[in-house]
Amino acid sequence: MAKEKKMVEAITSMEEDFAQWYTDIVKKAELVEYSGIKGCMIIRPAGYAIWELIQKELDRRFKETGVENVYMPMFIPESLLNKEKDHVEGFAPEVAWVTHGGGEKLQERMCVRPTSETLFCDFYAKIIGSYRDLPKVYNQWCSVVRWEKTTRPFLRSMEFLWQEGHTAHATAEEAEARTIQMLNLYADFCEEVLAIPMVRGRKTDKEKFAGAEATYTIEALMHDGKALQSGTSHNFGDGFAKAFGIQYTDKDNKLQYVHQTSWGMTTRLIGAVIMVHGDNSGLVLPPAIAPIQAVIIPVRQDKEGVLDKAYELGNILKGFRVKVDDSDRSPGWKFAEHEMRGVPLRIEIGPKDIEAKQAVIARRDTGEKLTVSLDELEAKVGELLTTMQKEMLERARVHRDAHTYSATNMDEMLDVAENKSGFIKAMWCGDVACEEALKEKAGVTSRCMPFAQEEIAKTCVCCGKPAKTLVYWGKAY
Repeated sequence: MAKEKKMVEAITSMEEDFAQWYTDIVKKAELVEYSGIKGCMIIRPAGYAIWELIQKELDRRFKETGVENVYMPMFIPESLLNKEKDHVEGFAPEVAWVTHGGGEKLQERMCVRPTSETLFCDFYAKIIGSYRDLPKVYNQWCSVVRWEKTTRPFLRSMEFLWQEGHTAHATAEEAEARTIQMLNLYADFCEEVLAIPMVRGRKTDKEKFAGAEATYTIEALMHDGKALQSGTSHNFGDGFAKAFGIQYTDKDNKLQYVHQTSWGMTTRLIGAVIMVHGDNSGLVLPPAIAPIQAVIIPVRQDKEGVLDKAYELGNILKGFRVKVDDSDRSPGWKFAEHEMRGVPLRIEIGPKDIEAKQAVIARRDTGEKLTVSLDELEAKVGELLTTMQKEMLERARVHRDAHTYSATNMDEMLDVAENKSGFIKAMWCGDVACEEALKEKAGVTSRCMPFAQEEIAKTCVCCGKPAKTLVYWGKAY
């Protein structure tokens, strides 16, 4: 019993120290281990299994829209990176450089890809020549390196896993349509699979991707009231195409520049799942991405027939991701361990249950327990997993909405920013000086200009001049 209690005590309360709570869960649930390289993480099997499920479902959705997967080199020559001025300036502080190969100094240094726009542009310039070659709708699954000064597992590390889509189109309209399509795909995925509600919108020019014409984002609210940028989709227009000479001959035999997009999601989604759904006992995983959806715990497994019945139930439930925990630990220890790991359903079966032809099911998200006939077990497990998925999204939406505030002037903005945590909706004149002033005075950044616009005031929250757009502001990871 002491050991079981110690497992829970090992997690700092989120009310006491949210950052430490997060770190404790990441470590105790064995999602990652710190590596010998500062700022880099080792993703352990429990963490990587979540990423595999995210990757599998995202990849399926991508391919439904015509996306094809490719793989590009991890090194970018400096001359290639320098072709697009805004892009290189935006990434320069984060670039890791390779200067030697073996014992010899390279004639031209190369960076380890922080992102692959320049590689795709160089590639597209070689393979696109006619309108018949368009569109190109490619994606790659890979890792990238950014020399971050402050790191935290999943949320920000020097090397992380992601996907990056890069497309080329004949017209500006096609590029814009693809940009919005992928953003909505991301938002739908997060809501339907991760059970995390999203605010969809456009970044301000100050916050947009280096070299982009427009950047669109989905923003989530964590349990502590901070925002997390969860996916972005960029419309590059023809800027990169002009820098890299990506042209095609149209139907009238005239040369035109292509219009491009780029979009990406990363392993920070796992961090989002932790911070939106987790509690003081550990992880709470949405069933759709839980590596183990149901764990069967044999109670008094030393008794004849108990383990056999547990294996039998495991076979009945083979349509789900199910595990029979037949380790020699006590049932209480197993309960605590699988609770910490966020397994959605726990199924208990013991001698008395076998006699009564029933099992006890416990939900991880609510703690609710119910007794179910063995004949109805398979159907009930499916029903509960579906219910949990929907209810976890709804609880997250209620939390987000309850922590979304409005401010119509600077005094209100300062009051909310200082005394509450969450999104702050406020009108903006469009002047970057006001955007910077809000960051300096209130400590908030613009998260996005939402697609769902409202007019909560006529004037800018900062300067009092006529407002142009509603913006979601907040403190962010």
